[in-house]
Amino acid sequence: MSIDIQRLNQRLASAQPSATYRIMDRVAERRAQGATIISLCAGEPDFDTPEHVRAAAIDAIEHGHTRYTQVAGVRSLREAVAAKFRRENGLDVTWQDTLVCNGGKQVIYNALAATLNEGDQVIVPAPYWVSYPEMVQLCGGEARIVVCDADTGFKLTASALNDAITPQTRWLILNSPSNPTGAVYSREELQALAAVLLAHPQVLILADDIYEHLIFDDQAFHTLAQVEPRLAPRTLTMNGVSKAYAMTGWRIGFATGPRWLLAAMEKLQGQQTSGASSVSQQAALAALEGPKDFIHESRAVFQRRRDWMVALLNDIPGLACESPAGAFYAFASCAGLMGRTSPAGRVLHSDEEVAHALLDEADVAVVQGSAFGLGPYIRIAYALDDASLRQACEAIQRFCSALR
Repeated sequence: MSIDIQRLNQRLASAQPSATYRIMDRVAERRAQGATIISLCAGEPDFDTPEHVRAAAIDAIEHGHTRYTQVAGVRSLREAVAAKFRRENGLDVTWQDTLVCNGGKQVIYNALAATLNEGDQVIVPAPYWVSYPEMVQLCGGEARIVVCDADTGFKLTASALNDAITPQTRWLILNSPSNPTGAVYSREELQALAAVLLAHPQVLILADDIYEHLIFDDQAFHTLAQVEPRLAPRTLTMNGVSKAYAMTGWRIGFATGPRWLLAAMEKLQGQQTSGASSVSQQAALAALEGPKDFIHESRAVFQRRRDWMVALLNDIPGLACESPAGAFYAFASCAGLMGRTSPAGRVLHSDEEVAHALLDEADVAVVQGSAFGLGPYIRIAYALDDASLRQACEAIQRFCSALR
């Protein structure tokens, strides 16, 4: 009798690894071989964590904050999280209405794993963050992809949402500002979506606001439970310190939402990872309660980079790029490159081939838009120093100009 000891969980076996990390792995391989690669694929700020936050972490270590914490997070941090939601988002919540997790990704996974059963559907507007559909299917649900192209500013419309909802719909995931497009929903657009959702009380809403503070041109940020308080009892509003405070490696995400859902997520987390790092929680507390100068300064840098990056990309033959309203990504159409041949003889039939060719022939790493649910595009993260960004654009320019 043959025994297959390598047999995996069926959901895991059918899941796809993160396209972003696959590109990052290829970058590491090329660098190990001696190549100098400019990587524009990582979704993290290039700035150091603010000094007062680092100092708080050191102080936490020196004063013994190195032990297990409550699964849902230390109370002082949860109070700071609730205060953030009240102050910045107009949500009437207390510390008991919050949960701290090991990064924003765990917030989302916990919510889906705690609520999805076989046959449940999750509406995922595309382009989407690469992990949304994979997490849905890992948790036993079905991702119902709704393509939102450039004609709608890469945003979900009320009519498209209404058409996508079925009796099996359990969640809508809404990301604003968006990864990968930088699209930002206005108050009016959220109100239109809310009007549809009010007619479908079985649908939960996950508002992924992780890029909240990276919004440009003096636009105001709005989140769904703020715009329509009647949806608050079924909305999980997720955020974290990773993007706003350059703390990606500290792994602190947090959320507010209905207590029945938070309790289920806490129960799951208690059997999975327990609480987040005690030291990281103290650092996050310092970030939320400390000065906000860093947020304003980094946002100004990203907006300046956006302006000249978009201009440079639109000067490259075969590329076209709308100006993103937030985050730190340029989502550039590469439709003009399709069918052409690279200097090394590679025929570019897809945006994935464009991404591979740029890495292999121009030493620039980007991520194909099809990994985010919409091609032919490439996602370019401009979270890198100015000199490297300009060198990357020049390399892309040379590559595209040499196509046959």
